[in-house]
Amino acid sequence: MAEVMSTAPADRGVDRRAFLARTAALATASAVGGVVGLPAVASAAGVTRAAVAPPGRYNPALAVPNAYVKPRPEAVADPTELTVAEAAWLIRAGKLTPEKLVEAYLARISRHETTYQAFNLVLAEQAVKAARAMARKPHRGALHGIPLAVKDNYYTAGVPTTASSYLFADFRPPYDATAVTRLVTGGGAIVLGKTQMGPLATTRATTPAGVVTTVNAWTPTNPATDPGGSSTGTATAVAGRLAASGTGTQTGGSITAPSNAQNLTGLKPTMGRVSLHGIIPLSYTRDHPGPLARDAKDAAIMLTAMAGEDPADPRSQGLPAVPKLIDAATPTYQGGKLKLRWKTRIGVLPGFTAGTSETALARQAYLAKLAAITGATIVDVPLPDEWELLTGSAFNNVRLPERTEPFLPYLRTDLRGFGVSVTGWLQGALLGGGEFITGQRAKLLLMERVLDQLFAHCDVVVQTGPVPFDILGLPEIGFPIGFTGAGLPIGTILGGLPYGEDRLLSVVAAYQAVTDWHLRRPADPPAATATGRSAAPAGLRLTADQVAQLSQ
Repeated sequence: MAEVMSTAPADRGVDRRAFLARTAALATASAVGGVVGLPAVASAAGVTRAAVAPPGRYNPALAVPNAYVKPRPEAVADPTELTVAEAAWLIRAGKLTPEKLVEAYLARISRHETTYQAFNLVLAEQAVKAARAMARKPHRGALHGIPLAVKDNYYTAGVPTTASSYLFADFRPPYDATAVTRLVTGGGAIVLGKTQMGPLATTRATTPAGVVTTVNAWTPTNPATDPGGSSTGTATAVAGRLAASGTGTQTGGSITAPSNAQNLTGLKPTMGRVSLHGIIPLSYTRDHPGPLARDAKDAAIMLTAMAGEDPADPRSQGLPAVPKLIDAATPTYQGGKLKLRWKTRIGVLPGFTAGTSETALARQAYLAKLAAITGATIVDVPLPDEWELLTGSAFNNVRLPERTEPFLPYLRTDLRGFGVSVTGWLQGALLGGGEFITGQRAKLLLMERVLDQLFAHCDVVVQTGPVPFDILGLPEIGFPIGFTGAGLPIGTILGGLPYGEDRLLSVVAAYQAVTDWHLRRPADPPAATATGRSAAPAGLRLTADQVAQLSQ
């Protein structure tokens, strides 16, 4: 591949003080109902921007040459093995139709869904009809005719949207979430179904009563294996080849955790990069919609479709323009040798590679692979002052009043509507205003220290957990770096500066160019019984105490 000319990454031109001011205003907005105007954050010249269309309009950024990847020979025989970029190449070349691709995924759903339990609702007839219609329409880019799984807290017009909650059991929204509109109308994607999730996006996927539904695609007969949550169903659908890619939301790890657990690449963008309009809320200042995909290129395609300003969500307004994410996720070579698109200092926190566990050894090998790529510099970075205090549970719990406030009318009338997760909602109602304000101040102090102390030494930083960057609204990406001896995926997370999704994608794309972890797929689950019941053991249930401990 020829060298790709690169301009500055998006994070290079962002005014960090302006982002801090915007975070402070967002905290105020959460307290007064979201009517406070948020300061704009401009980006400097030299950043390559994508031509992102308004919601509901064709998105030309999805038709760039780098969005199409010639399929691997071993993937051509089974369309469900194709990445989004590979399927897009075949569809554009007329070698695969959207209808054939949808039918291939529906066939796997028919065979394996009783075991995986990834979907809350499969829209088979609707998907086939949409696929046939796409064959008659002009090609709309890399998502044209691509079957997706949509988390069941995204509004889908006229289609049940339950958030796995008693409160929304009969809810049929009158319109699509903005992100769904961008994917379907703007990109030409096809919704295969709505996926299982933790009740109101709190834990791994269960019924509102706490009965576990979705299993990890890598251990389908053992529901005790953590599949990650709350975007569990989307992760299992993509990992188990029931959908090409899908959407999730993250408030406390709900994209990166299931991605790490199931060998996927999940991207949680900067707060506001994707509109939250039409998504059932959990936290006004910490909810982030984003994609769960099979590799960095697919995550870039998905985020390119989902991102952009939305008049219906003030959090998405006044941001730097969306950069060329698909190009960023395309490996760069010079003289036939792989290099990072931009020279990048990769910060390593204390203790990240310590020990001899399988995870520690995988992390050591991962950093060694990165260090061997031209343009990558591995640097040890210190934890910011009072890190443990500022990222601990006491300050993290200030998210609970934000969760509770939209649902106070339900808490006052019928606690049974919250099922097994009611404890957390009550805890939010009992926290005082003083605690909430102190917590918001602590968040701003943490943000200042992360930007000034941590990112003074690096451009991206390894993460040992998602919560700190969720608190701050900073972007992060989870991706696979190995497997345990028992065959379970090992993942890691990289965090970046505000609006630095393009740099994160560039690093992961380069790593995936020299590794094959992301290409590995789980074996098919055992066949269902003659009665059609799942081959997996049933009956695992989370208690109220477990839910309170696990809730994001």
